[in-house]
Amino acid sequence: MGAVAILCGAGCRESHDDTPIYLDKSQPMEKRVEDALSRMTLEEKVALLHAQSKFSSAGVPRLGIPEVWCTDGPHGIRPEVLWDEWDQAKWTNDSCTAFPALTCLAATWNPGLSDLYGQSIGEEARYREKDVLLGPGVNIYRLPLNGRNFEYMGEDPYLASRMVVPYIHGVQRNGVAACVKHFALNNQETRRNSVNVVVDDRALYEIYLPAFKAAVQEGGAWAVMGSYNRYKGEHCCHNSYLLNDILKRDWGFDGVVISDWGGVHDTRQAAANGLDMEFGTWTDGLRDGASNAYDNYYLAQPYLKLLREGKADMATLDDKARRVLRLIFRTAMNTDKPFGSLNSPEHIAAARRIAGEGMVLLKNDGDVLPLDTEKCRTILVVGENAIKMMTVGGGSSSLKVRHEYTPLEGIEAAVGDDVKVVYERGYVGDVTGSYNGVETGQDLADNRSEKRLIADAVAAARKADAVIFVGGLNKSGHQDCEGADRKQLGLPYGQDKVIEALAEANPNLAVVIVSGNAVAMPWIDRVPAVVEAWYSGSEAGNALADVIFGKVNPSGKLPFTFPVRLEDNAAIAMGEYPGGASVEYREGIFVGYRWHDTRHIEPLFAFGHGLSYTTFEIGNARIDRTTLTDGGTIRLSVEVTNTGKRAGAEVVQLYIGDDSSSLPRPVKELKGFEKVALNPGETRTVTFDITPEALQFYDDTRGQWVAEKGTFTAYVGAASDDIRASVGFDLE
Repeated sequence: MGAVAILCGAGCRESHDDTPIYLDKSQPMEKRVEDALSRMTLEEKVALLHAQSKFSSAGVPRLGIPEVWCTDGPHGIRPEVLWDEWDQAKWTNDSCTAFPALTCLAATWNPGLSDLYGQSIGEEARYREKDVLLGPGVNIYRLPLNGRNFEYMGEDPYLASRMVVPYIHGVQRNGVAACVKHFALNNQETRRNSVNVVVDDRALYEIYLPAFKAAVQEGGAWAVMGSYNRYKGEHCCHNSYLLNDILKRDWGFDGVVISDWGGVHDTRQAAANGLDMEFGTWTDGLRDGASNAYDNYYLAQPYLKLLREGKADMATLDDKARRVLRLIFRTAMNTDKPFGSLNSPEHIAAARRIAGEGMVLLKNDGDVLPLDTEKCRTILVVGENAIKMMTVGGGSSSLKVRHEYTPLEGIEAAVGDDVKVVYERGYVGDVTGSYNGVETGQDLADNRSEKRLIADAVAAARKADAVIFVGGLNKSGHQDCEGADRKQLGLPYGQDKVIEALAEANPNLAVVIVSGNAVAMPWIDRVPAVVEAWYSGSEAGNALADVIFGKVNPSGKLPFTFPVRLEDNAAIAMGEYPGGASVEYREGIFVGYRWHDTRHIEPLFAFGHGLSYTTFEIGNARIDRTTLTDGGTIRLSVEVTNTGKRAGAEVVQLYIGDDSSSLPRPVKELKGFEKVALNPGETRTVTFDITPEALQFYDDTRGQWVAEKGTFTAYVGAASDDIRASVGFDLE
């Protein structure tokens, strides 16, 4: 038997061709898993369940079962770190393509681009021999202060659900596991490691769980990451209700539950409450903890001791090991997976396309944009974010890229030598540029006073044909950054003063906001054009130039509401934030536009809002029947016409409201959308199928989803506050 005999332990059972069943890929997955499990010792099973380095766990060398290697995402493949430290290993061949932040992806409202994103980042992970990509994130945008909102997909569970599924499919086609995070209720960074979330079951099931459920049941995610916070008094990385009852029992999840780094706190709870793989214990997830302590992790020697003493369940151990083996067979031992690629032209093109399609034209009075280079012979660019790299920093999503095109670089490249581009700083924010050993190499020091910076920018603005201000937030602490929340809704570093001075100096002004969160805009009535550009990755500058000069007609739509004031946000107005030992979600299901609609609070910019360089007309909504029965379907149709002079795309949004509910419900909720590309004068018919499932709410008194008979209204529009058509129907 040669080498095969070495791989087999005592009592080895071979298949007819003398190959151990677990090594025979022609055998069914579950048969291979059970065969491998039957050959393992107690110690080998436990060794599968905890880290052996900062980002890897052990395999079973005796049986030829390889290690599991994880990598941070979800916007790019993190550079290699040292074995036992967060700092980089200083490799020269681990620069990646930085894809746009997930807020930008969600803003495309294009599931096809989500698949492209997943496929592309999955190819980069595969090339780097990674088995698990620690992303995507789908925690709901509860309030605009959460430092990690930029990593998530917005405030609406339906939008997040539809966008996360193709991302997972794209990643896992490469033999790389998508690890959906952070499960669950991780909606703030303040006291994230300890705060206990108090939320009613309606809000839990209607708002905070649907995207995770879609990721598991429709996306087929192979891994889920627990969150740092507590729920029902238990940390979510070993929370029996979330992991055993909901995820594994109710949803049928057959993958692994991976802890967040530093999210495990107790051996008995980790053993019994659904955790499968433990990483990063004794760190806060950002800084060094205990070094080389892996054998002492909660699921290491302490767990082994409980098992040997008969104080822990062997069947539960086998379930954990079985799940890890299943992960290994799907990834590290999958010999059919493609080779992958890194920084390919296709990936660069994908990053640029996603960034351009995700940017949102918030305002464009007087058609300031796109800029006409025949008329604008001198363009002034103002703002630190026009020159600052944004791929470095922000926490675990920090990356090392081959090159990041800044907005100034993109604008200069787009106009070439035909137009004069002048740059002024305008304000000084964070001049640093390093994270975990990755250095941007930028010298952003500027010793001018605030008064001098503004005066210099104003003087240049008076001489320019057009002004582009590029500001917003950055990846520094207390902005868009893991580990800390924002301290205010307003822009930092005195940017409002700069914008107001520029608006007075030159009416041909466009403000570009780089952020992953909503910001206050007290100057909005004095600025004719505003673009939300997000954190757009390697191709940020080129993608912005595509939009600014009209190469790309903007079609992005906001995945969350921009409130006028922080007090207009439901969590601030009615709930608790940041709480103490606990934080109570008193606003319940009324998150984002649901709150604004119900309380008649006008937003600064509504959920689903986004303009174009052309115009669209949405016609009357038609339905094929006025009564919906159990198991039946109503088909709603609406015509959409490009009434402008440019080709463009509109996102047709379907909302449904319950006119006769026995319980409080939002005025309307998103239940469908379709992005339609149209040439000038072109008309297309968009259809939506409405089923009873779309009308349900979660009845927490019965613990089930309920659709009550009565009258409903279907609303069709271009944003949650821009409804163009409506039609009523009944549910019997």
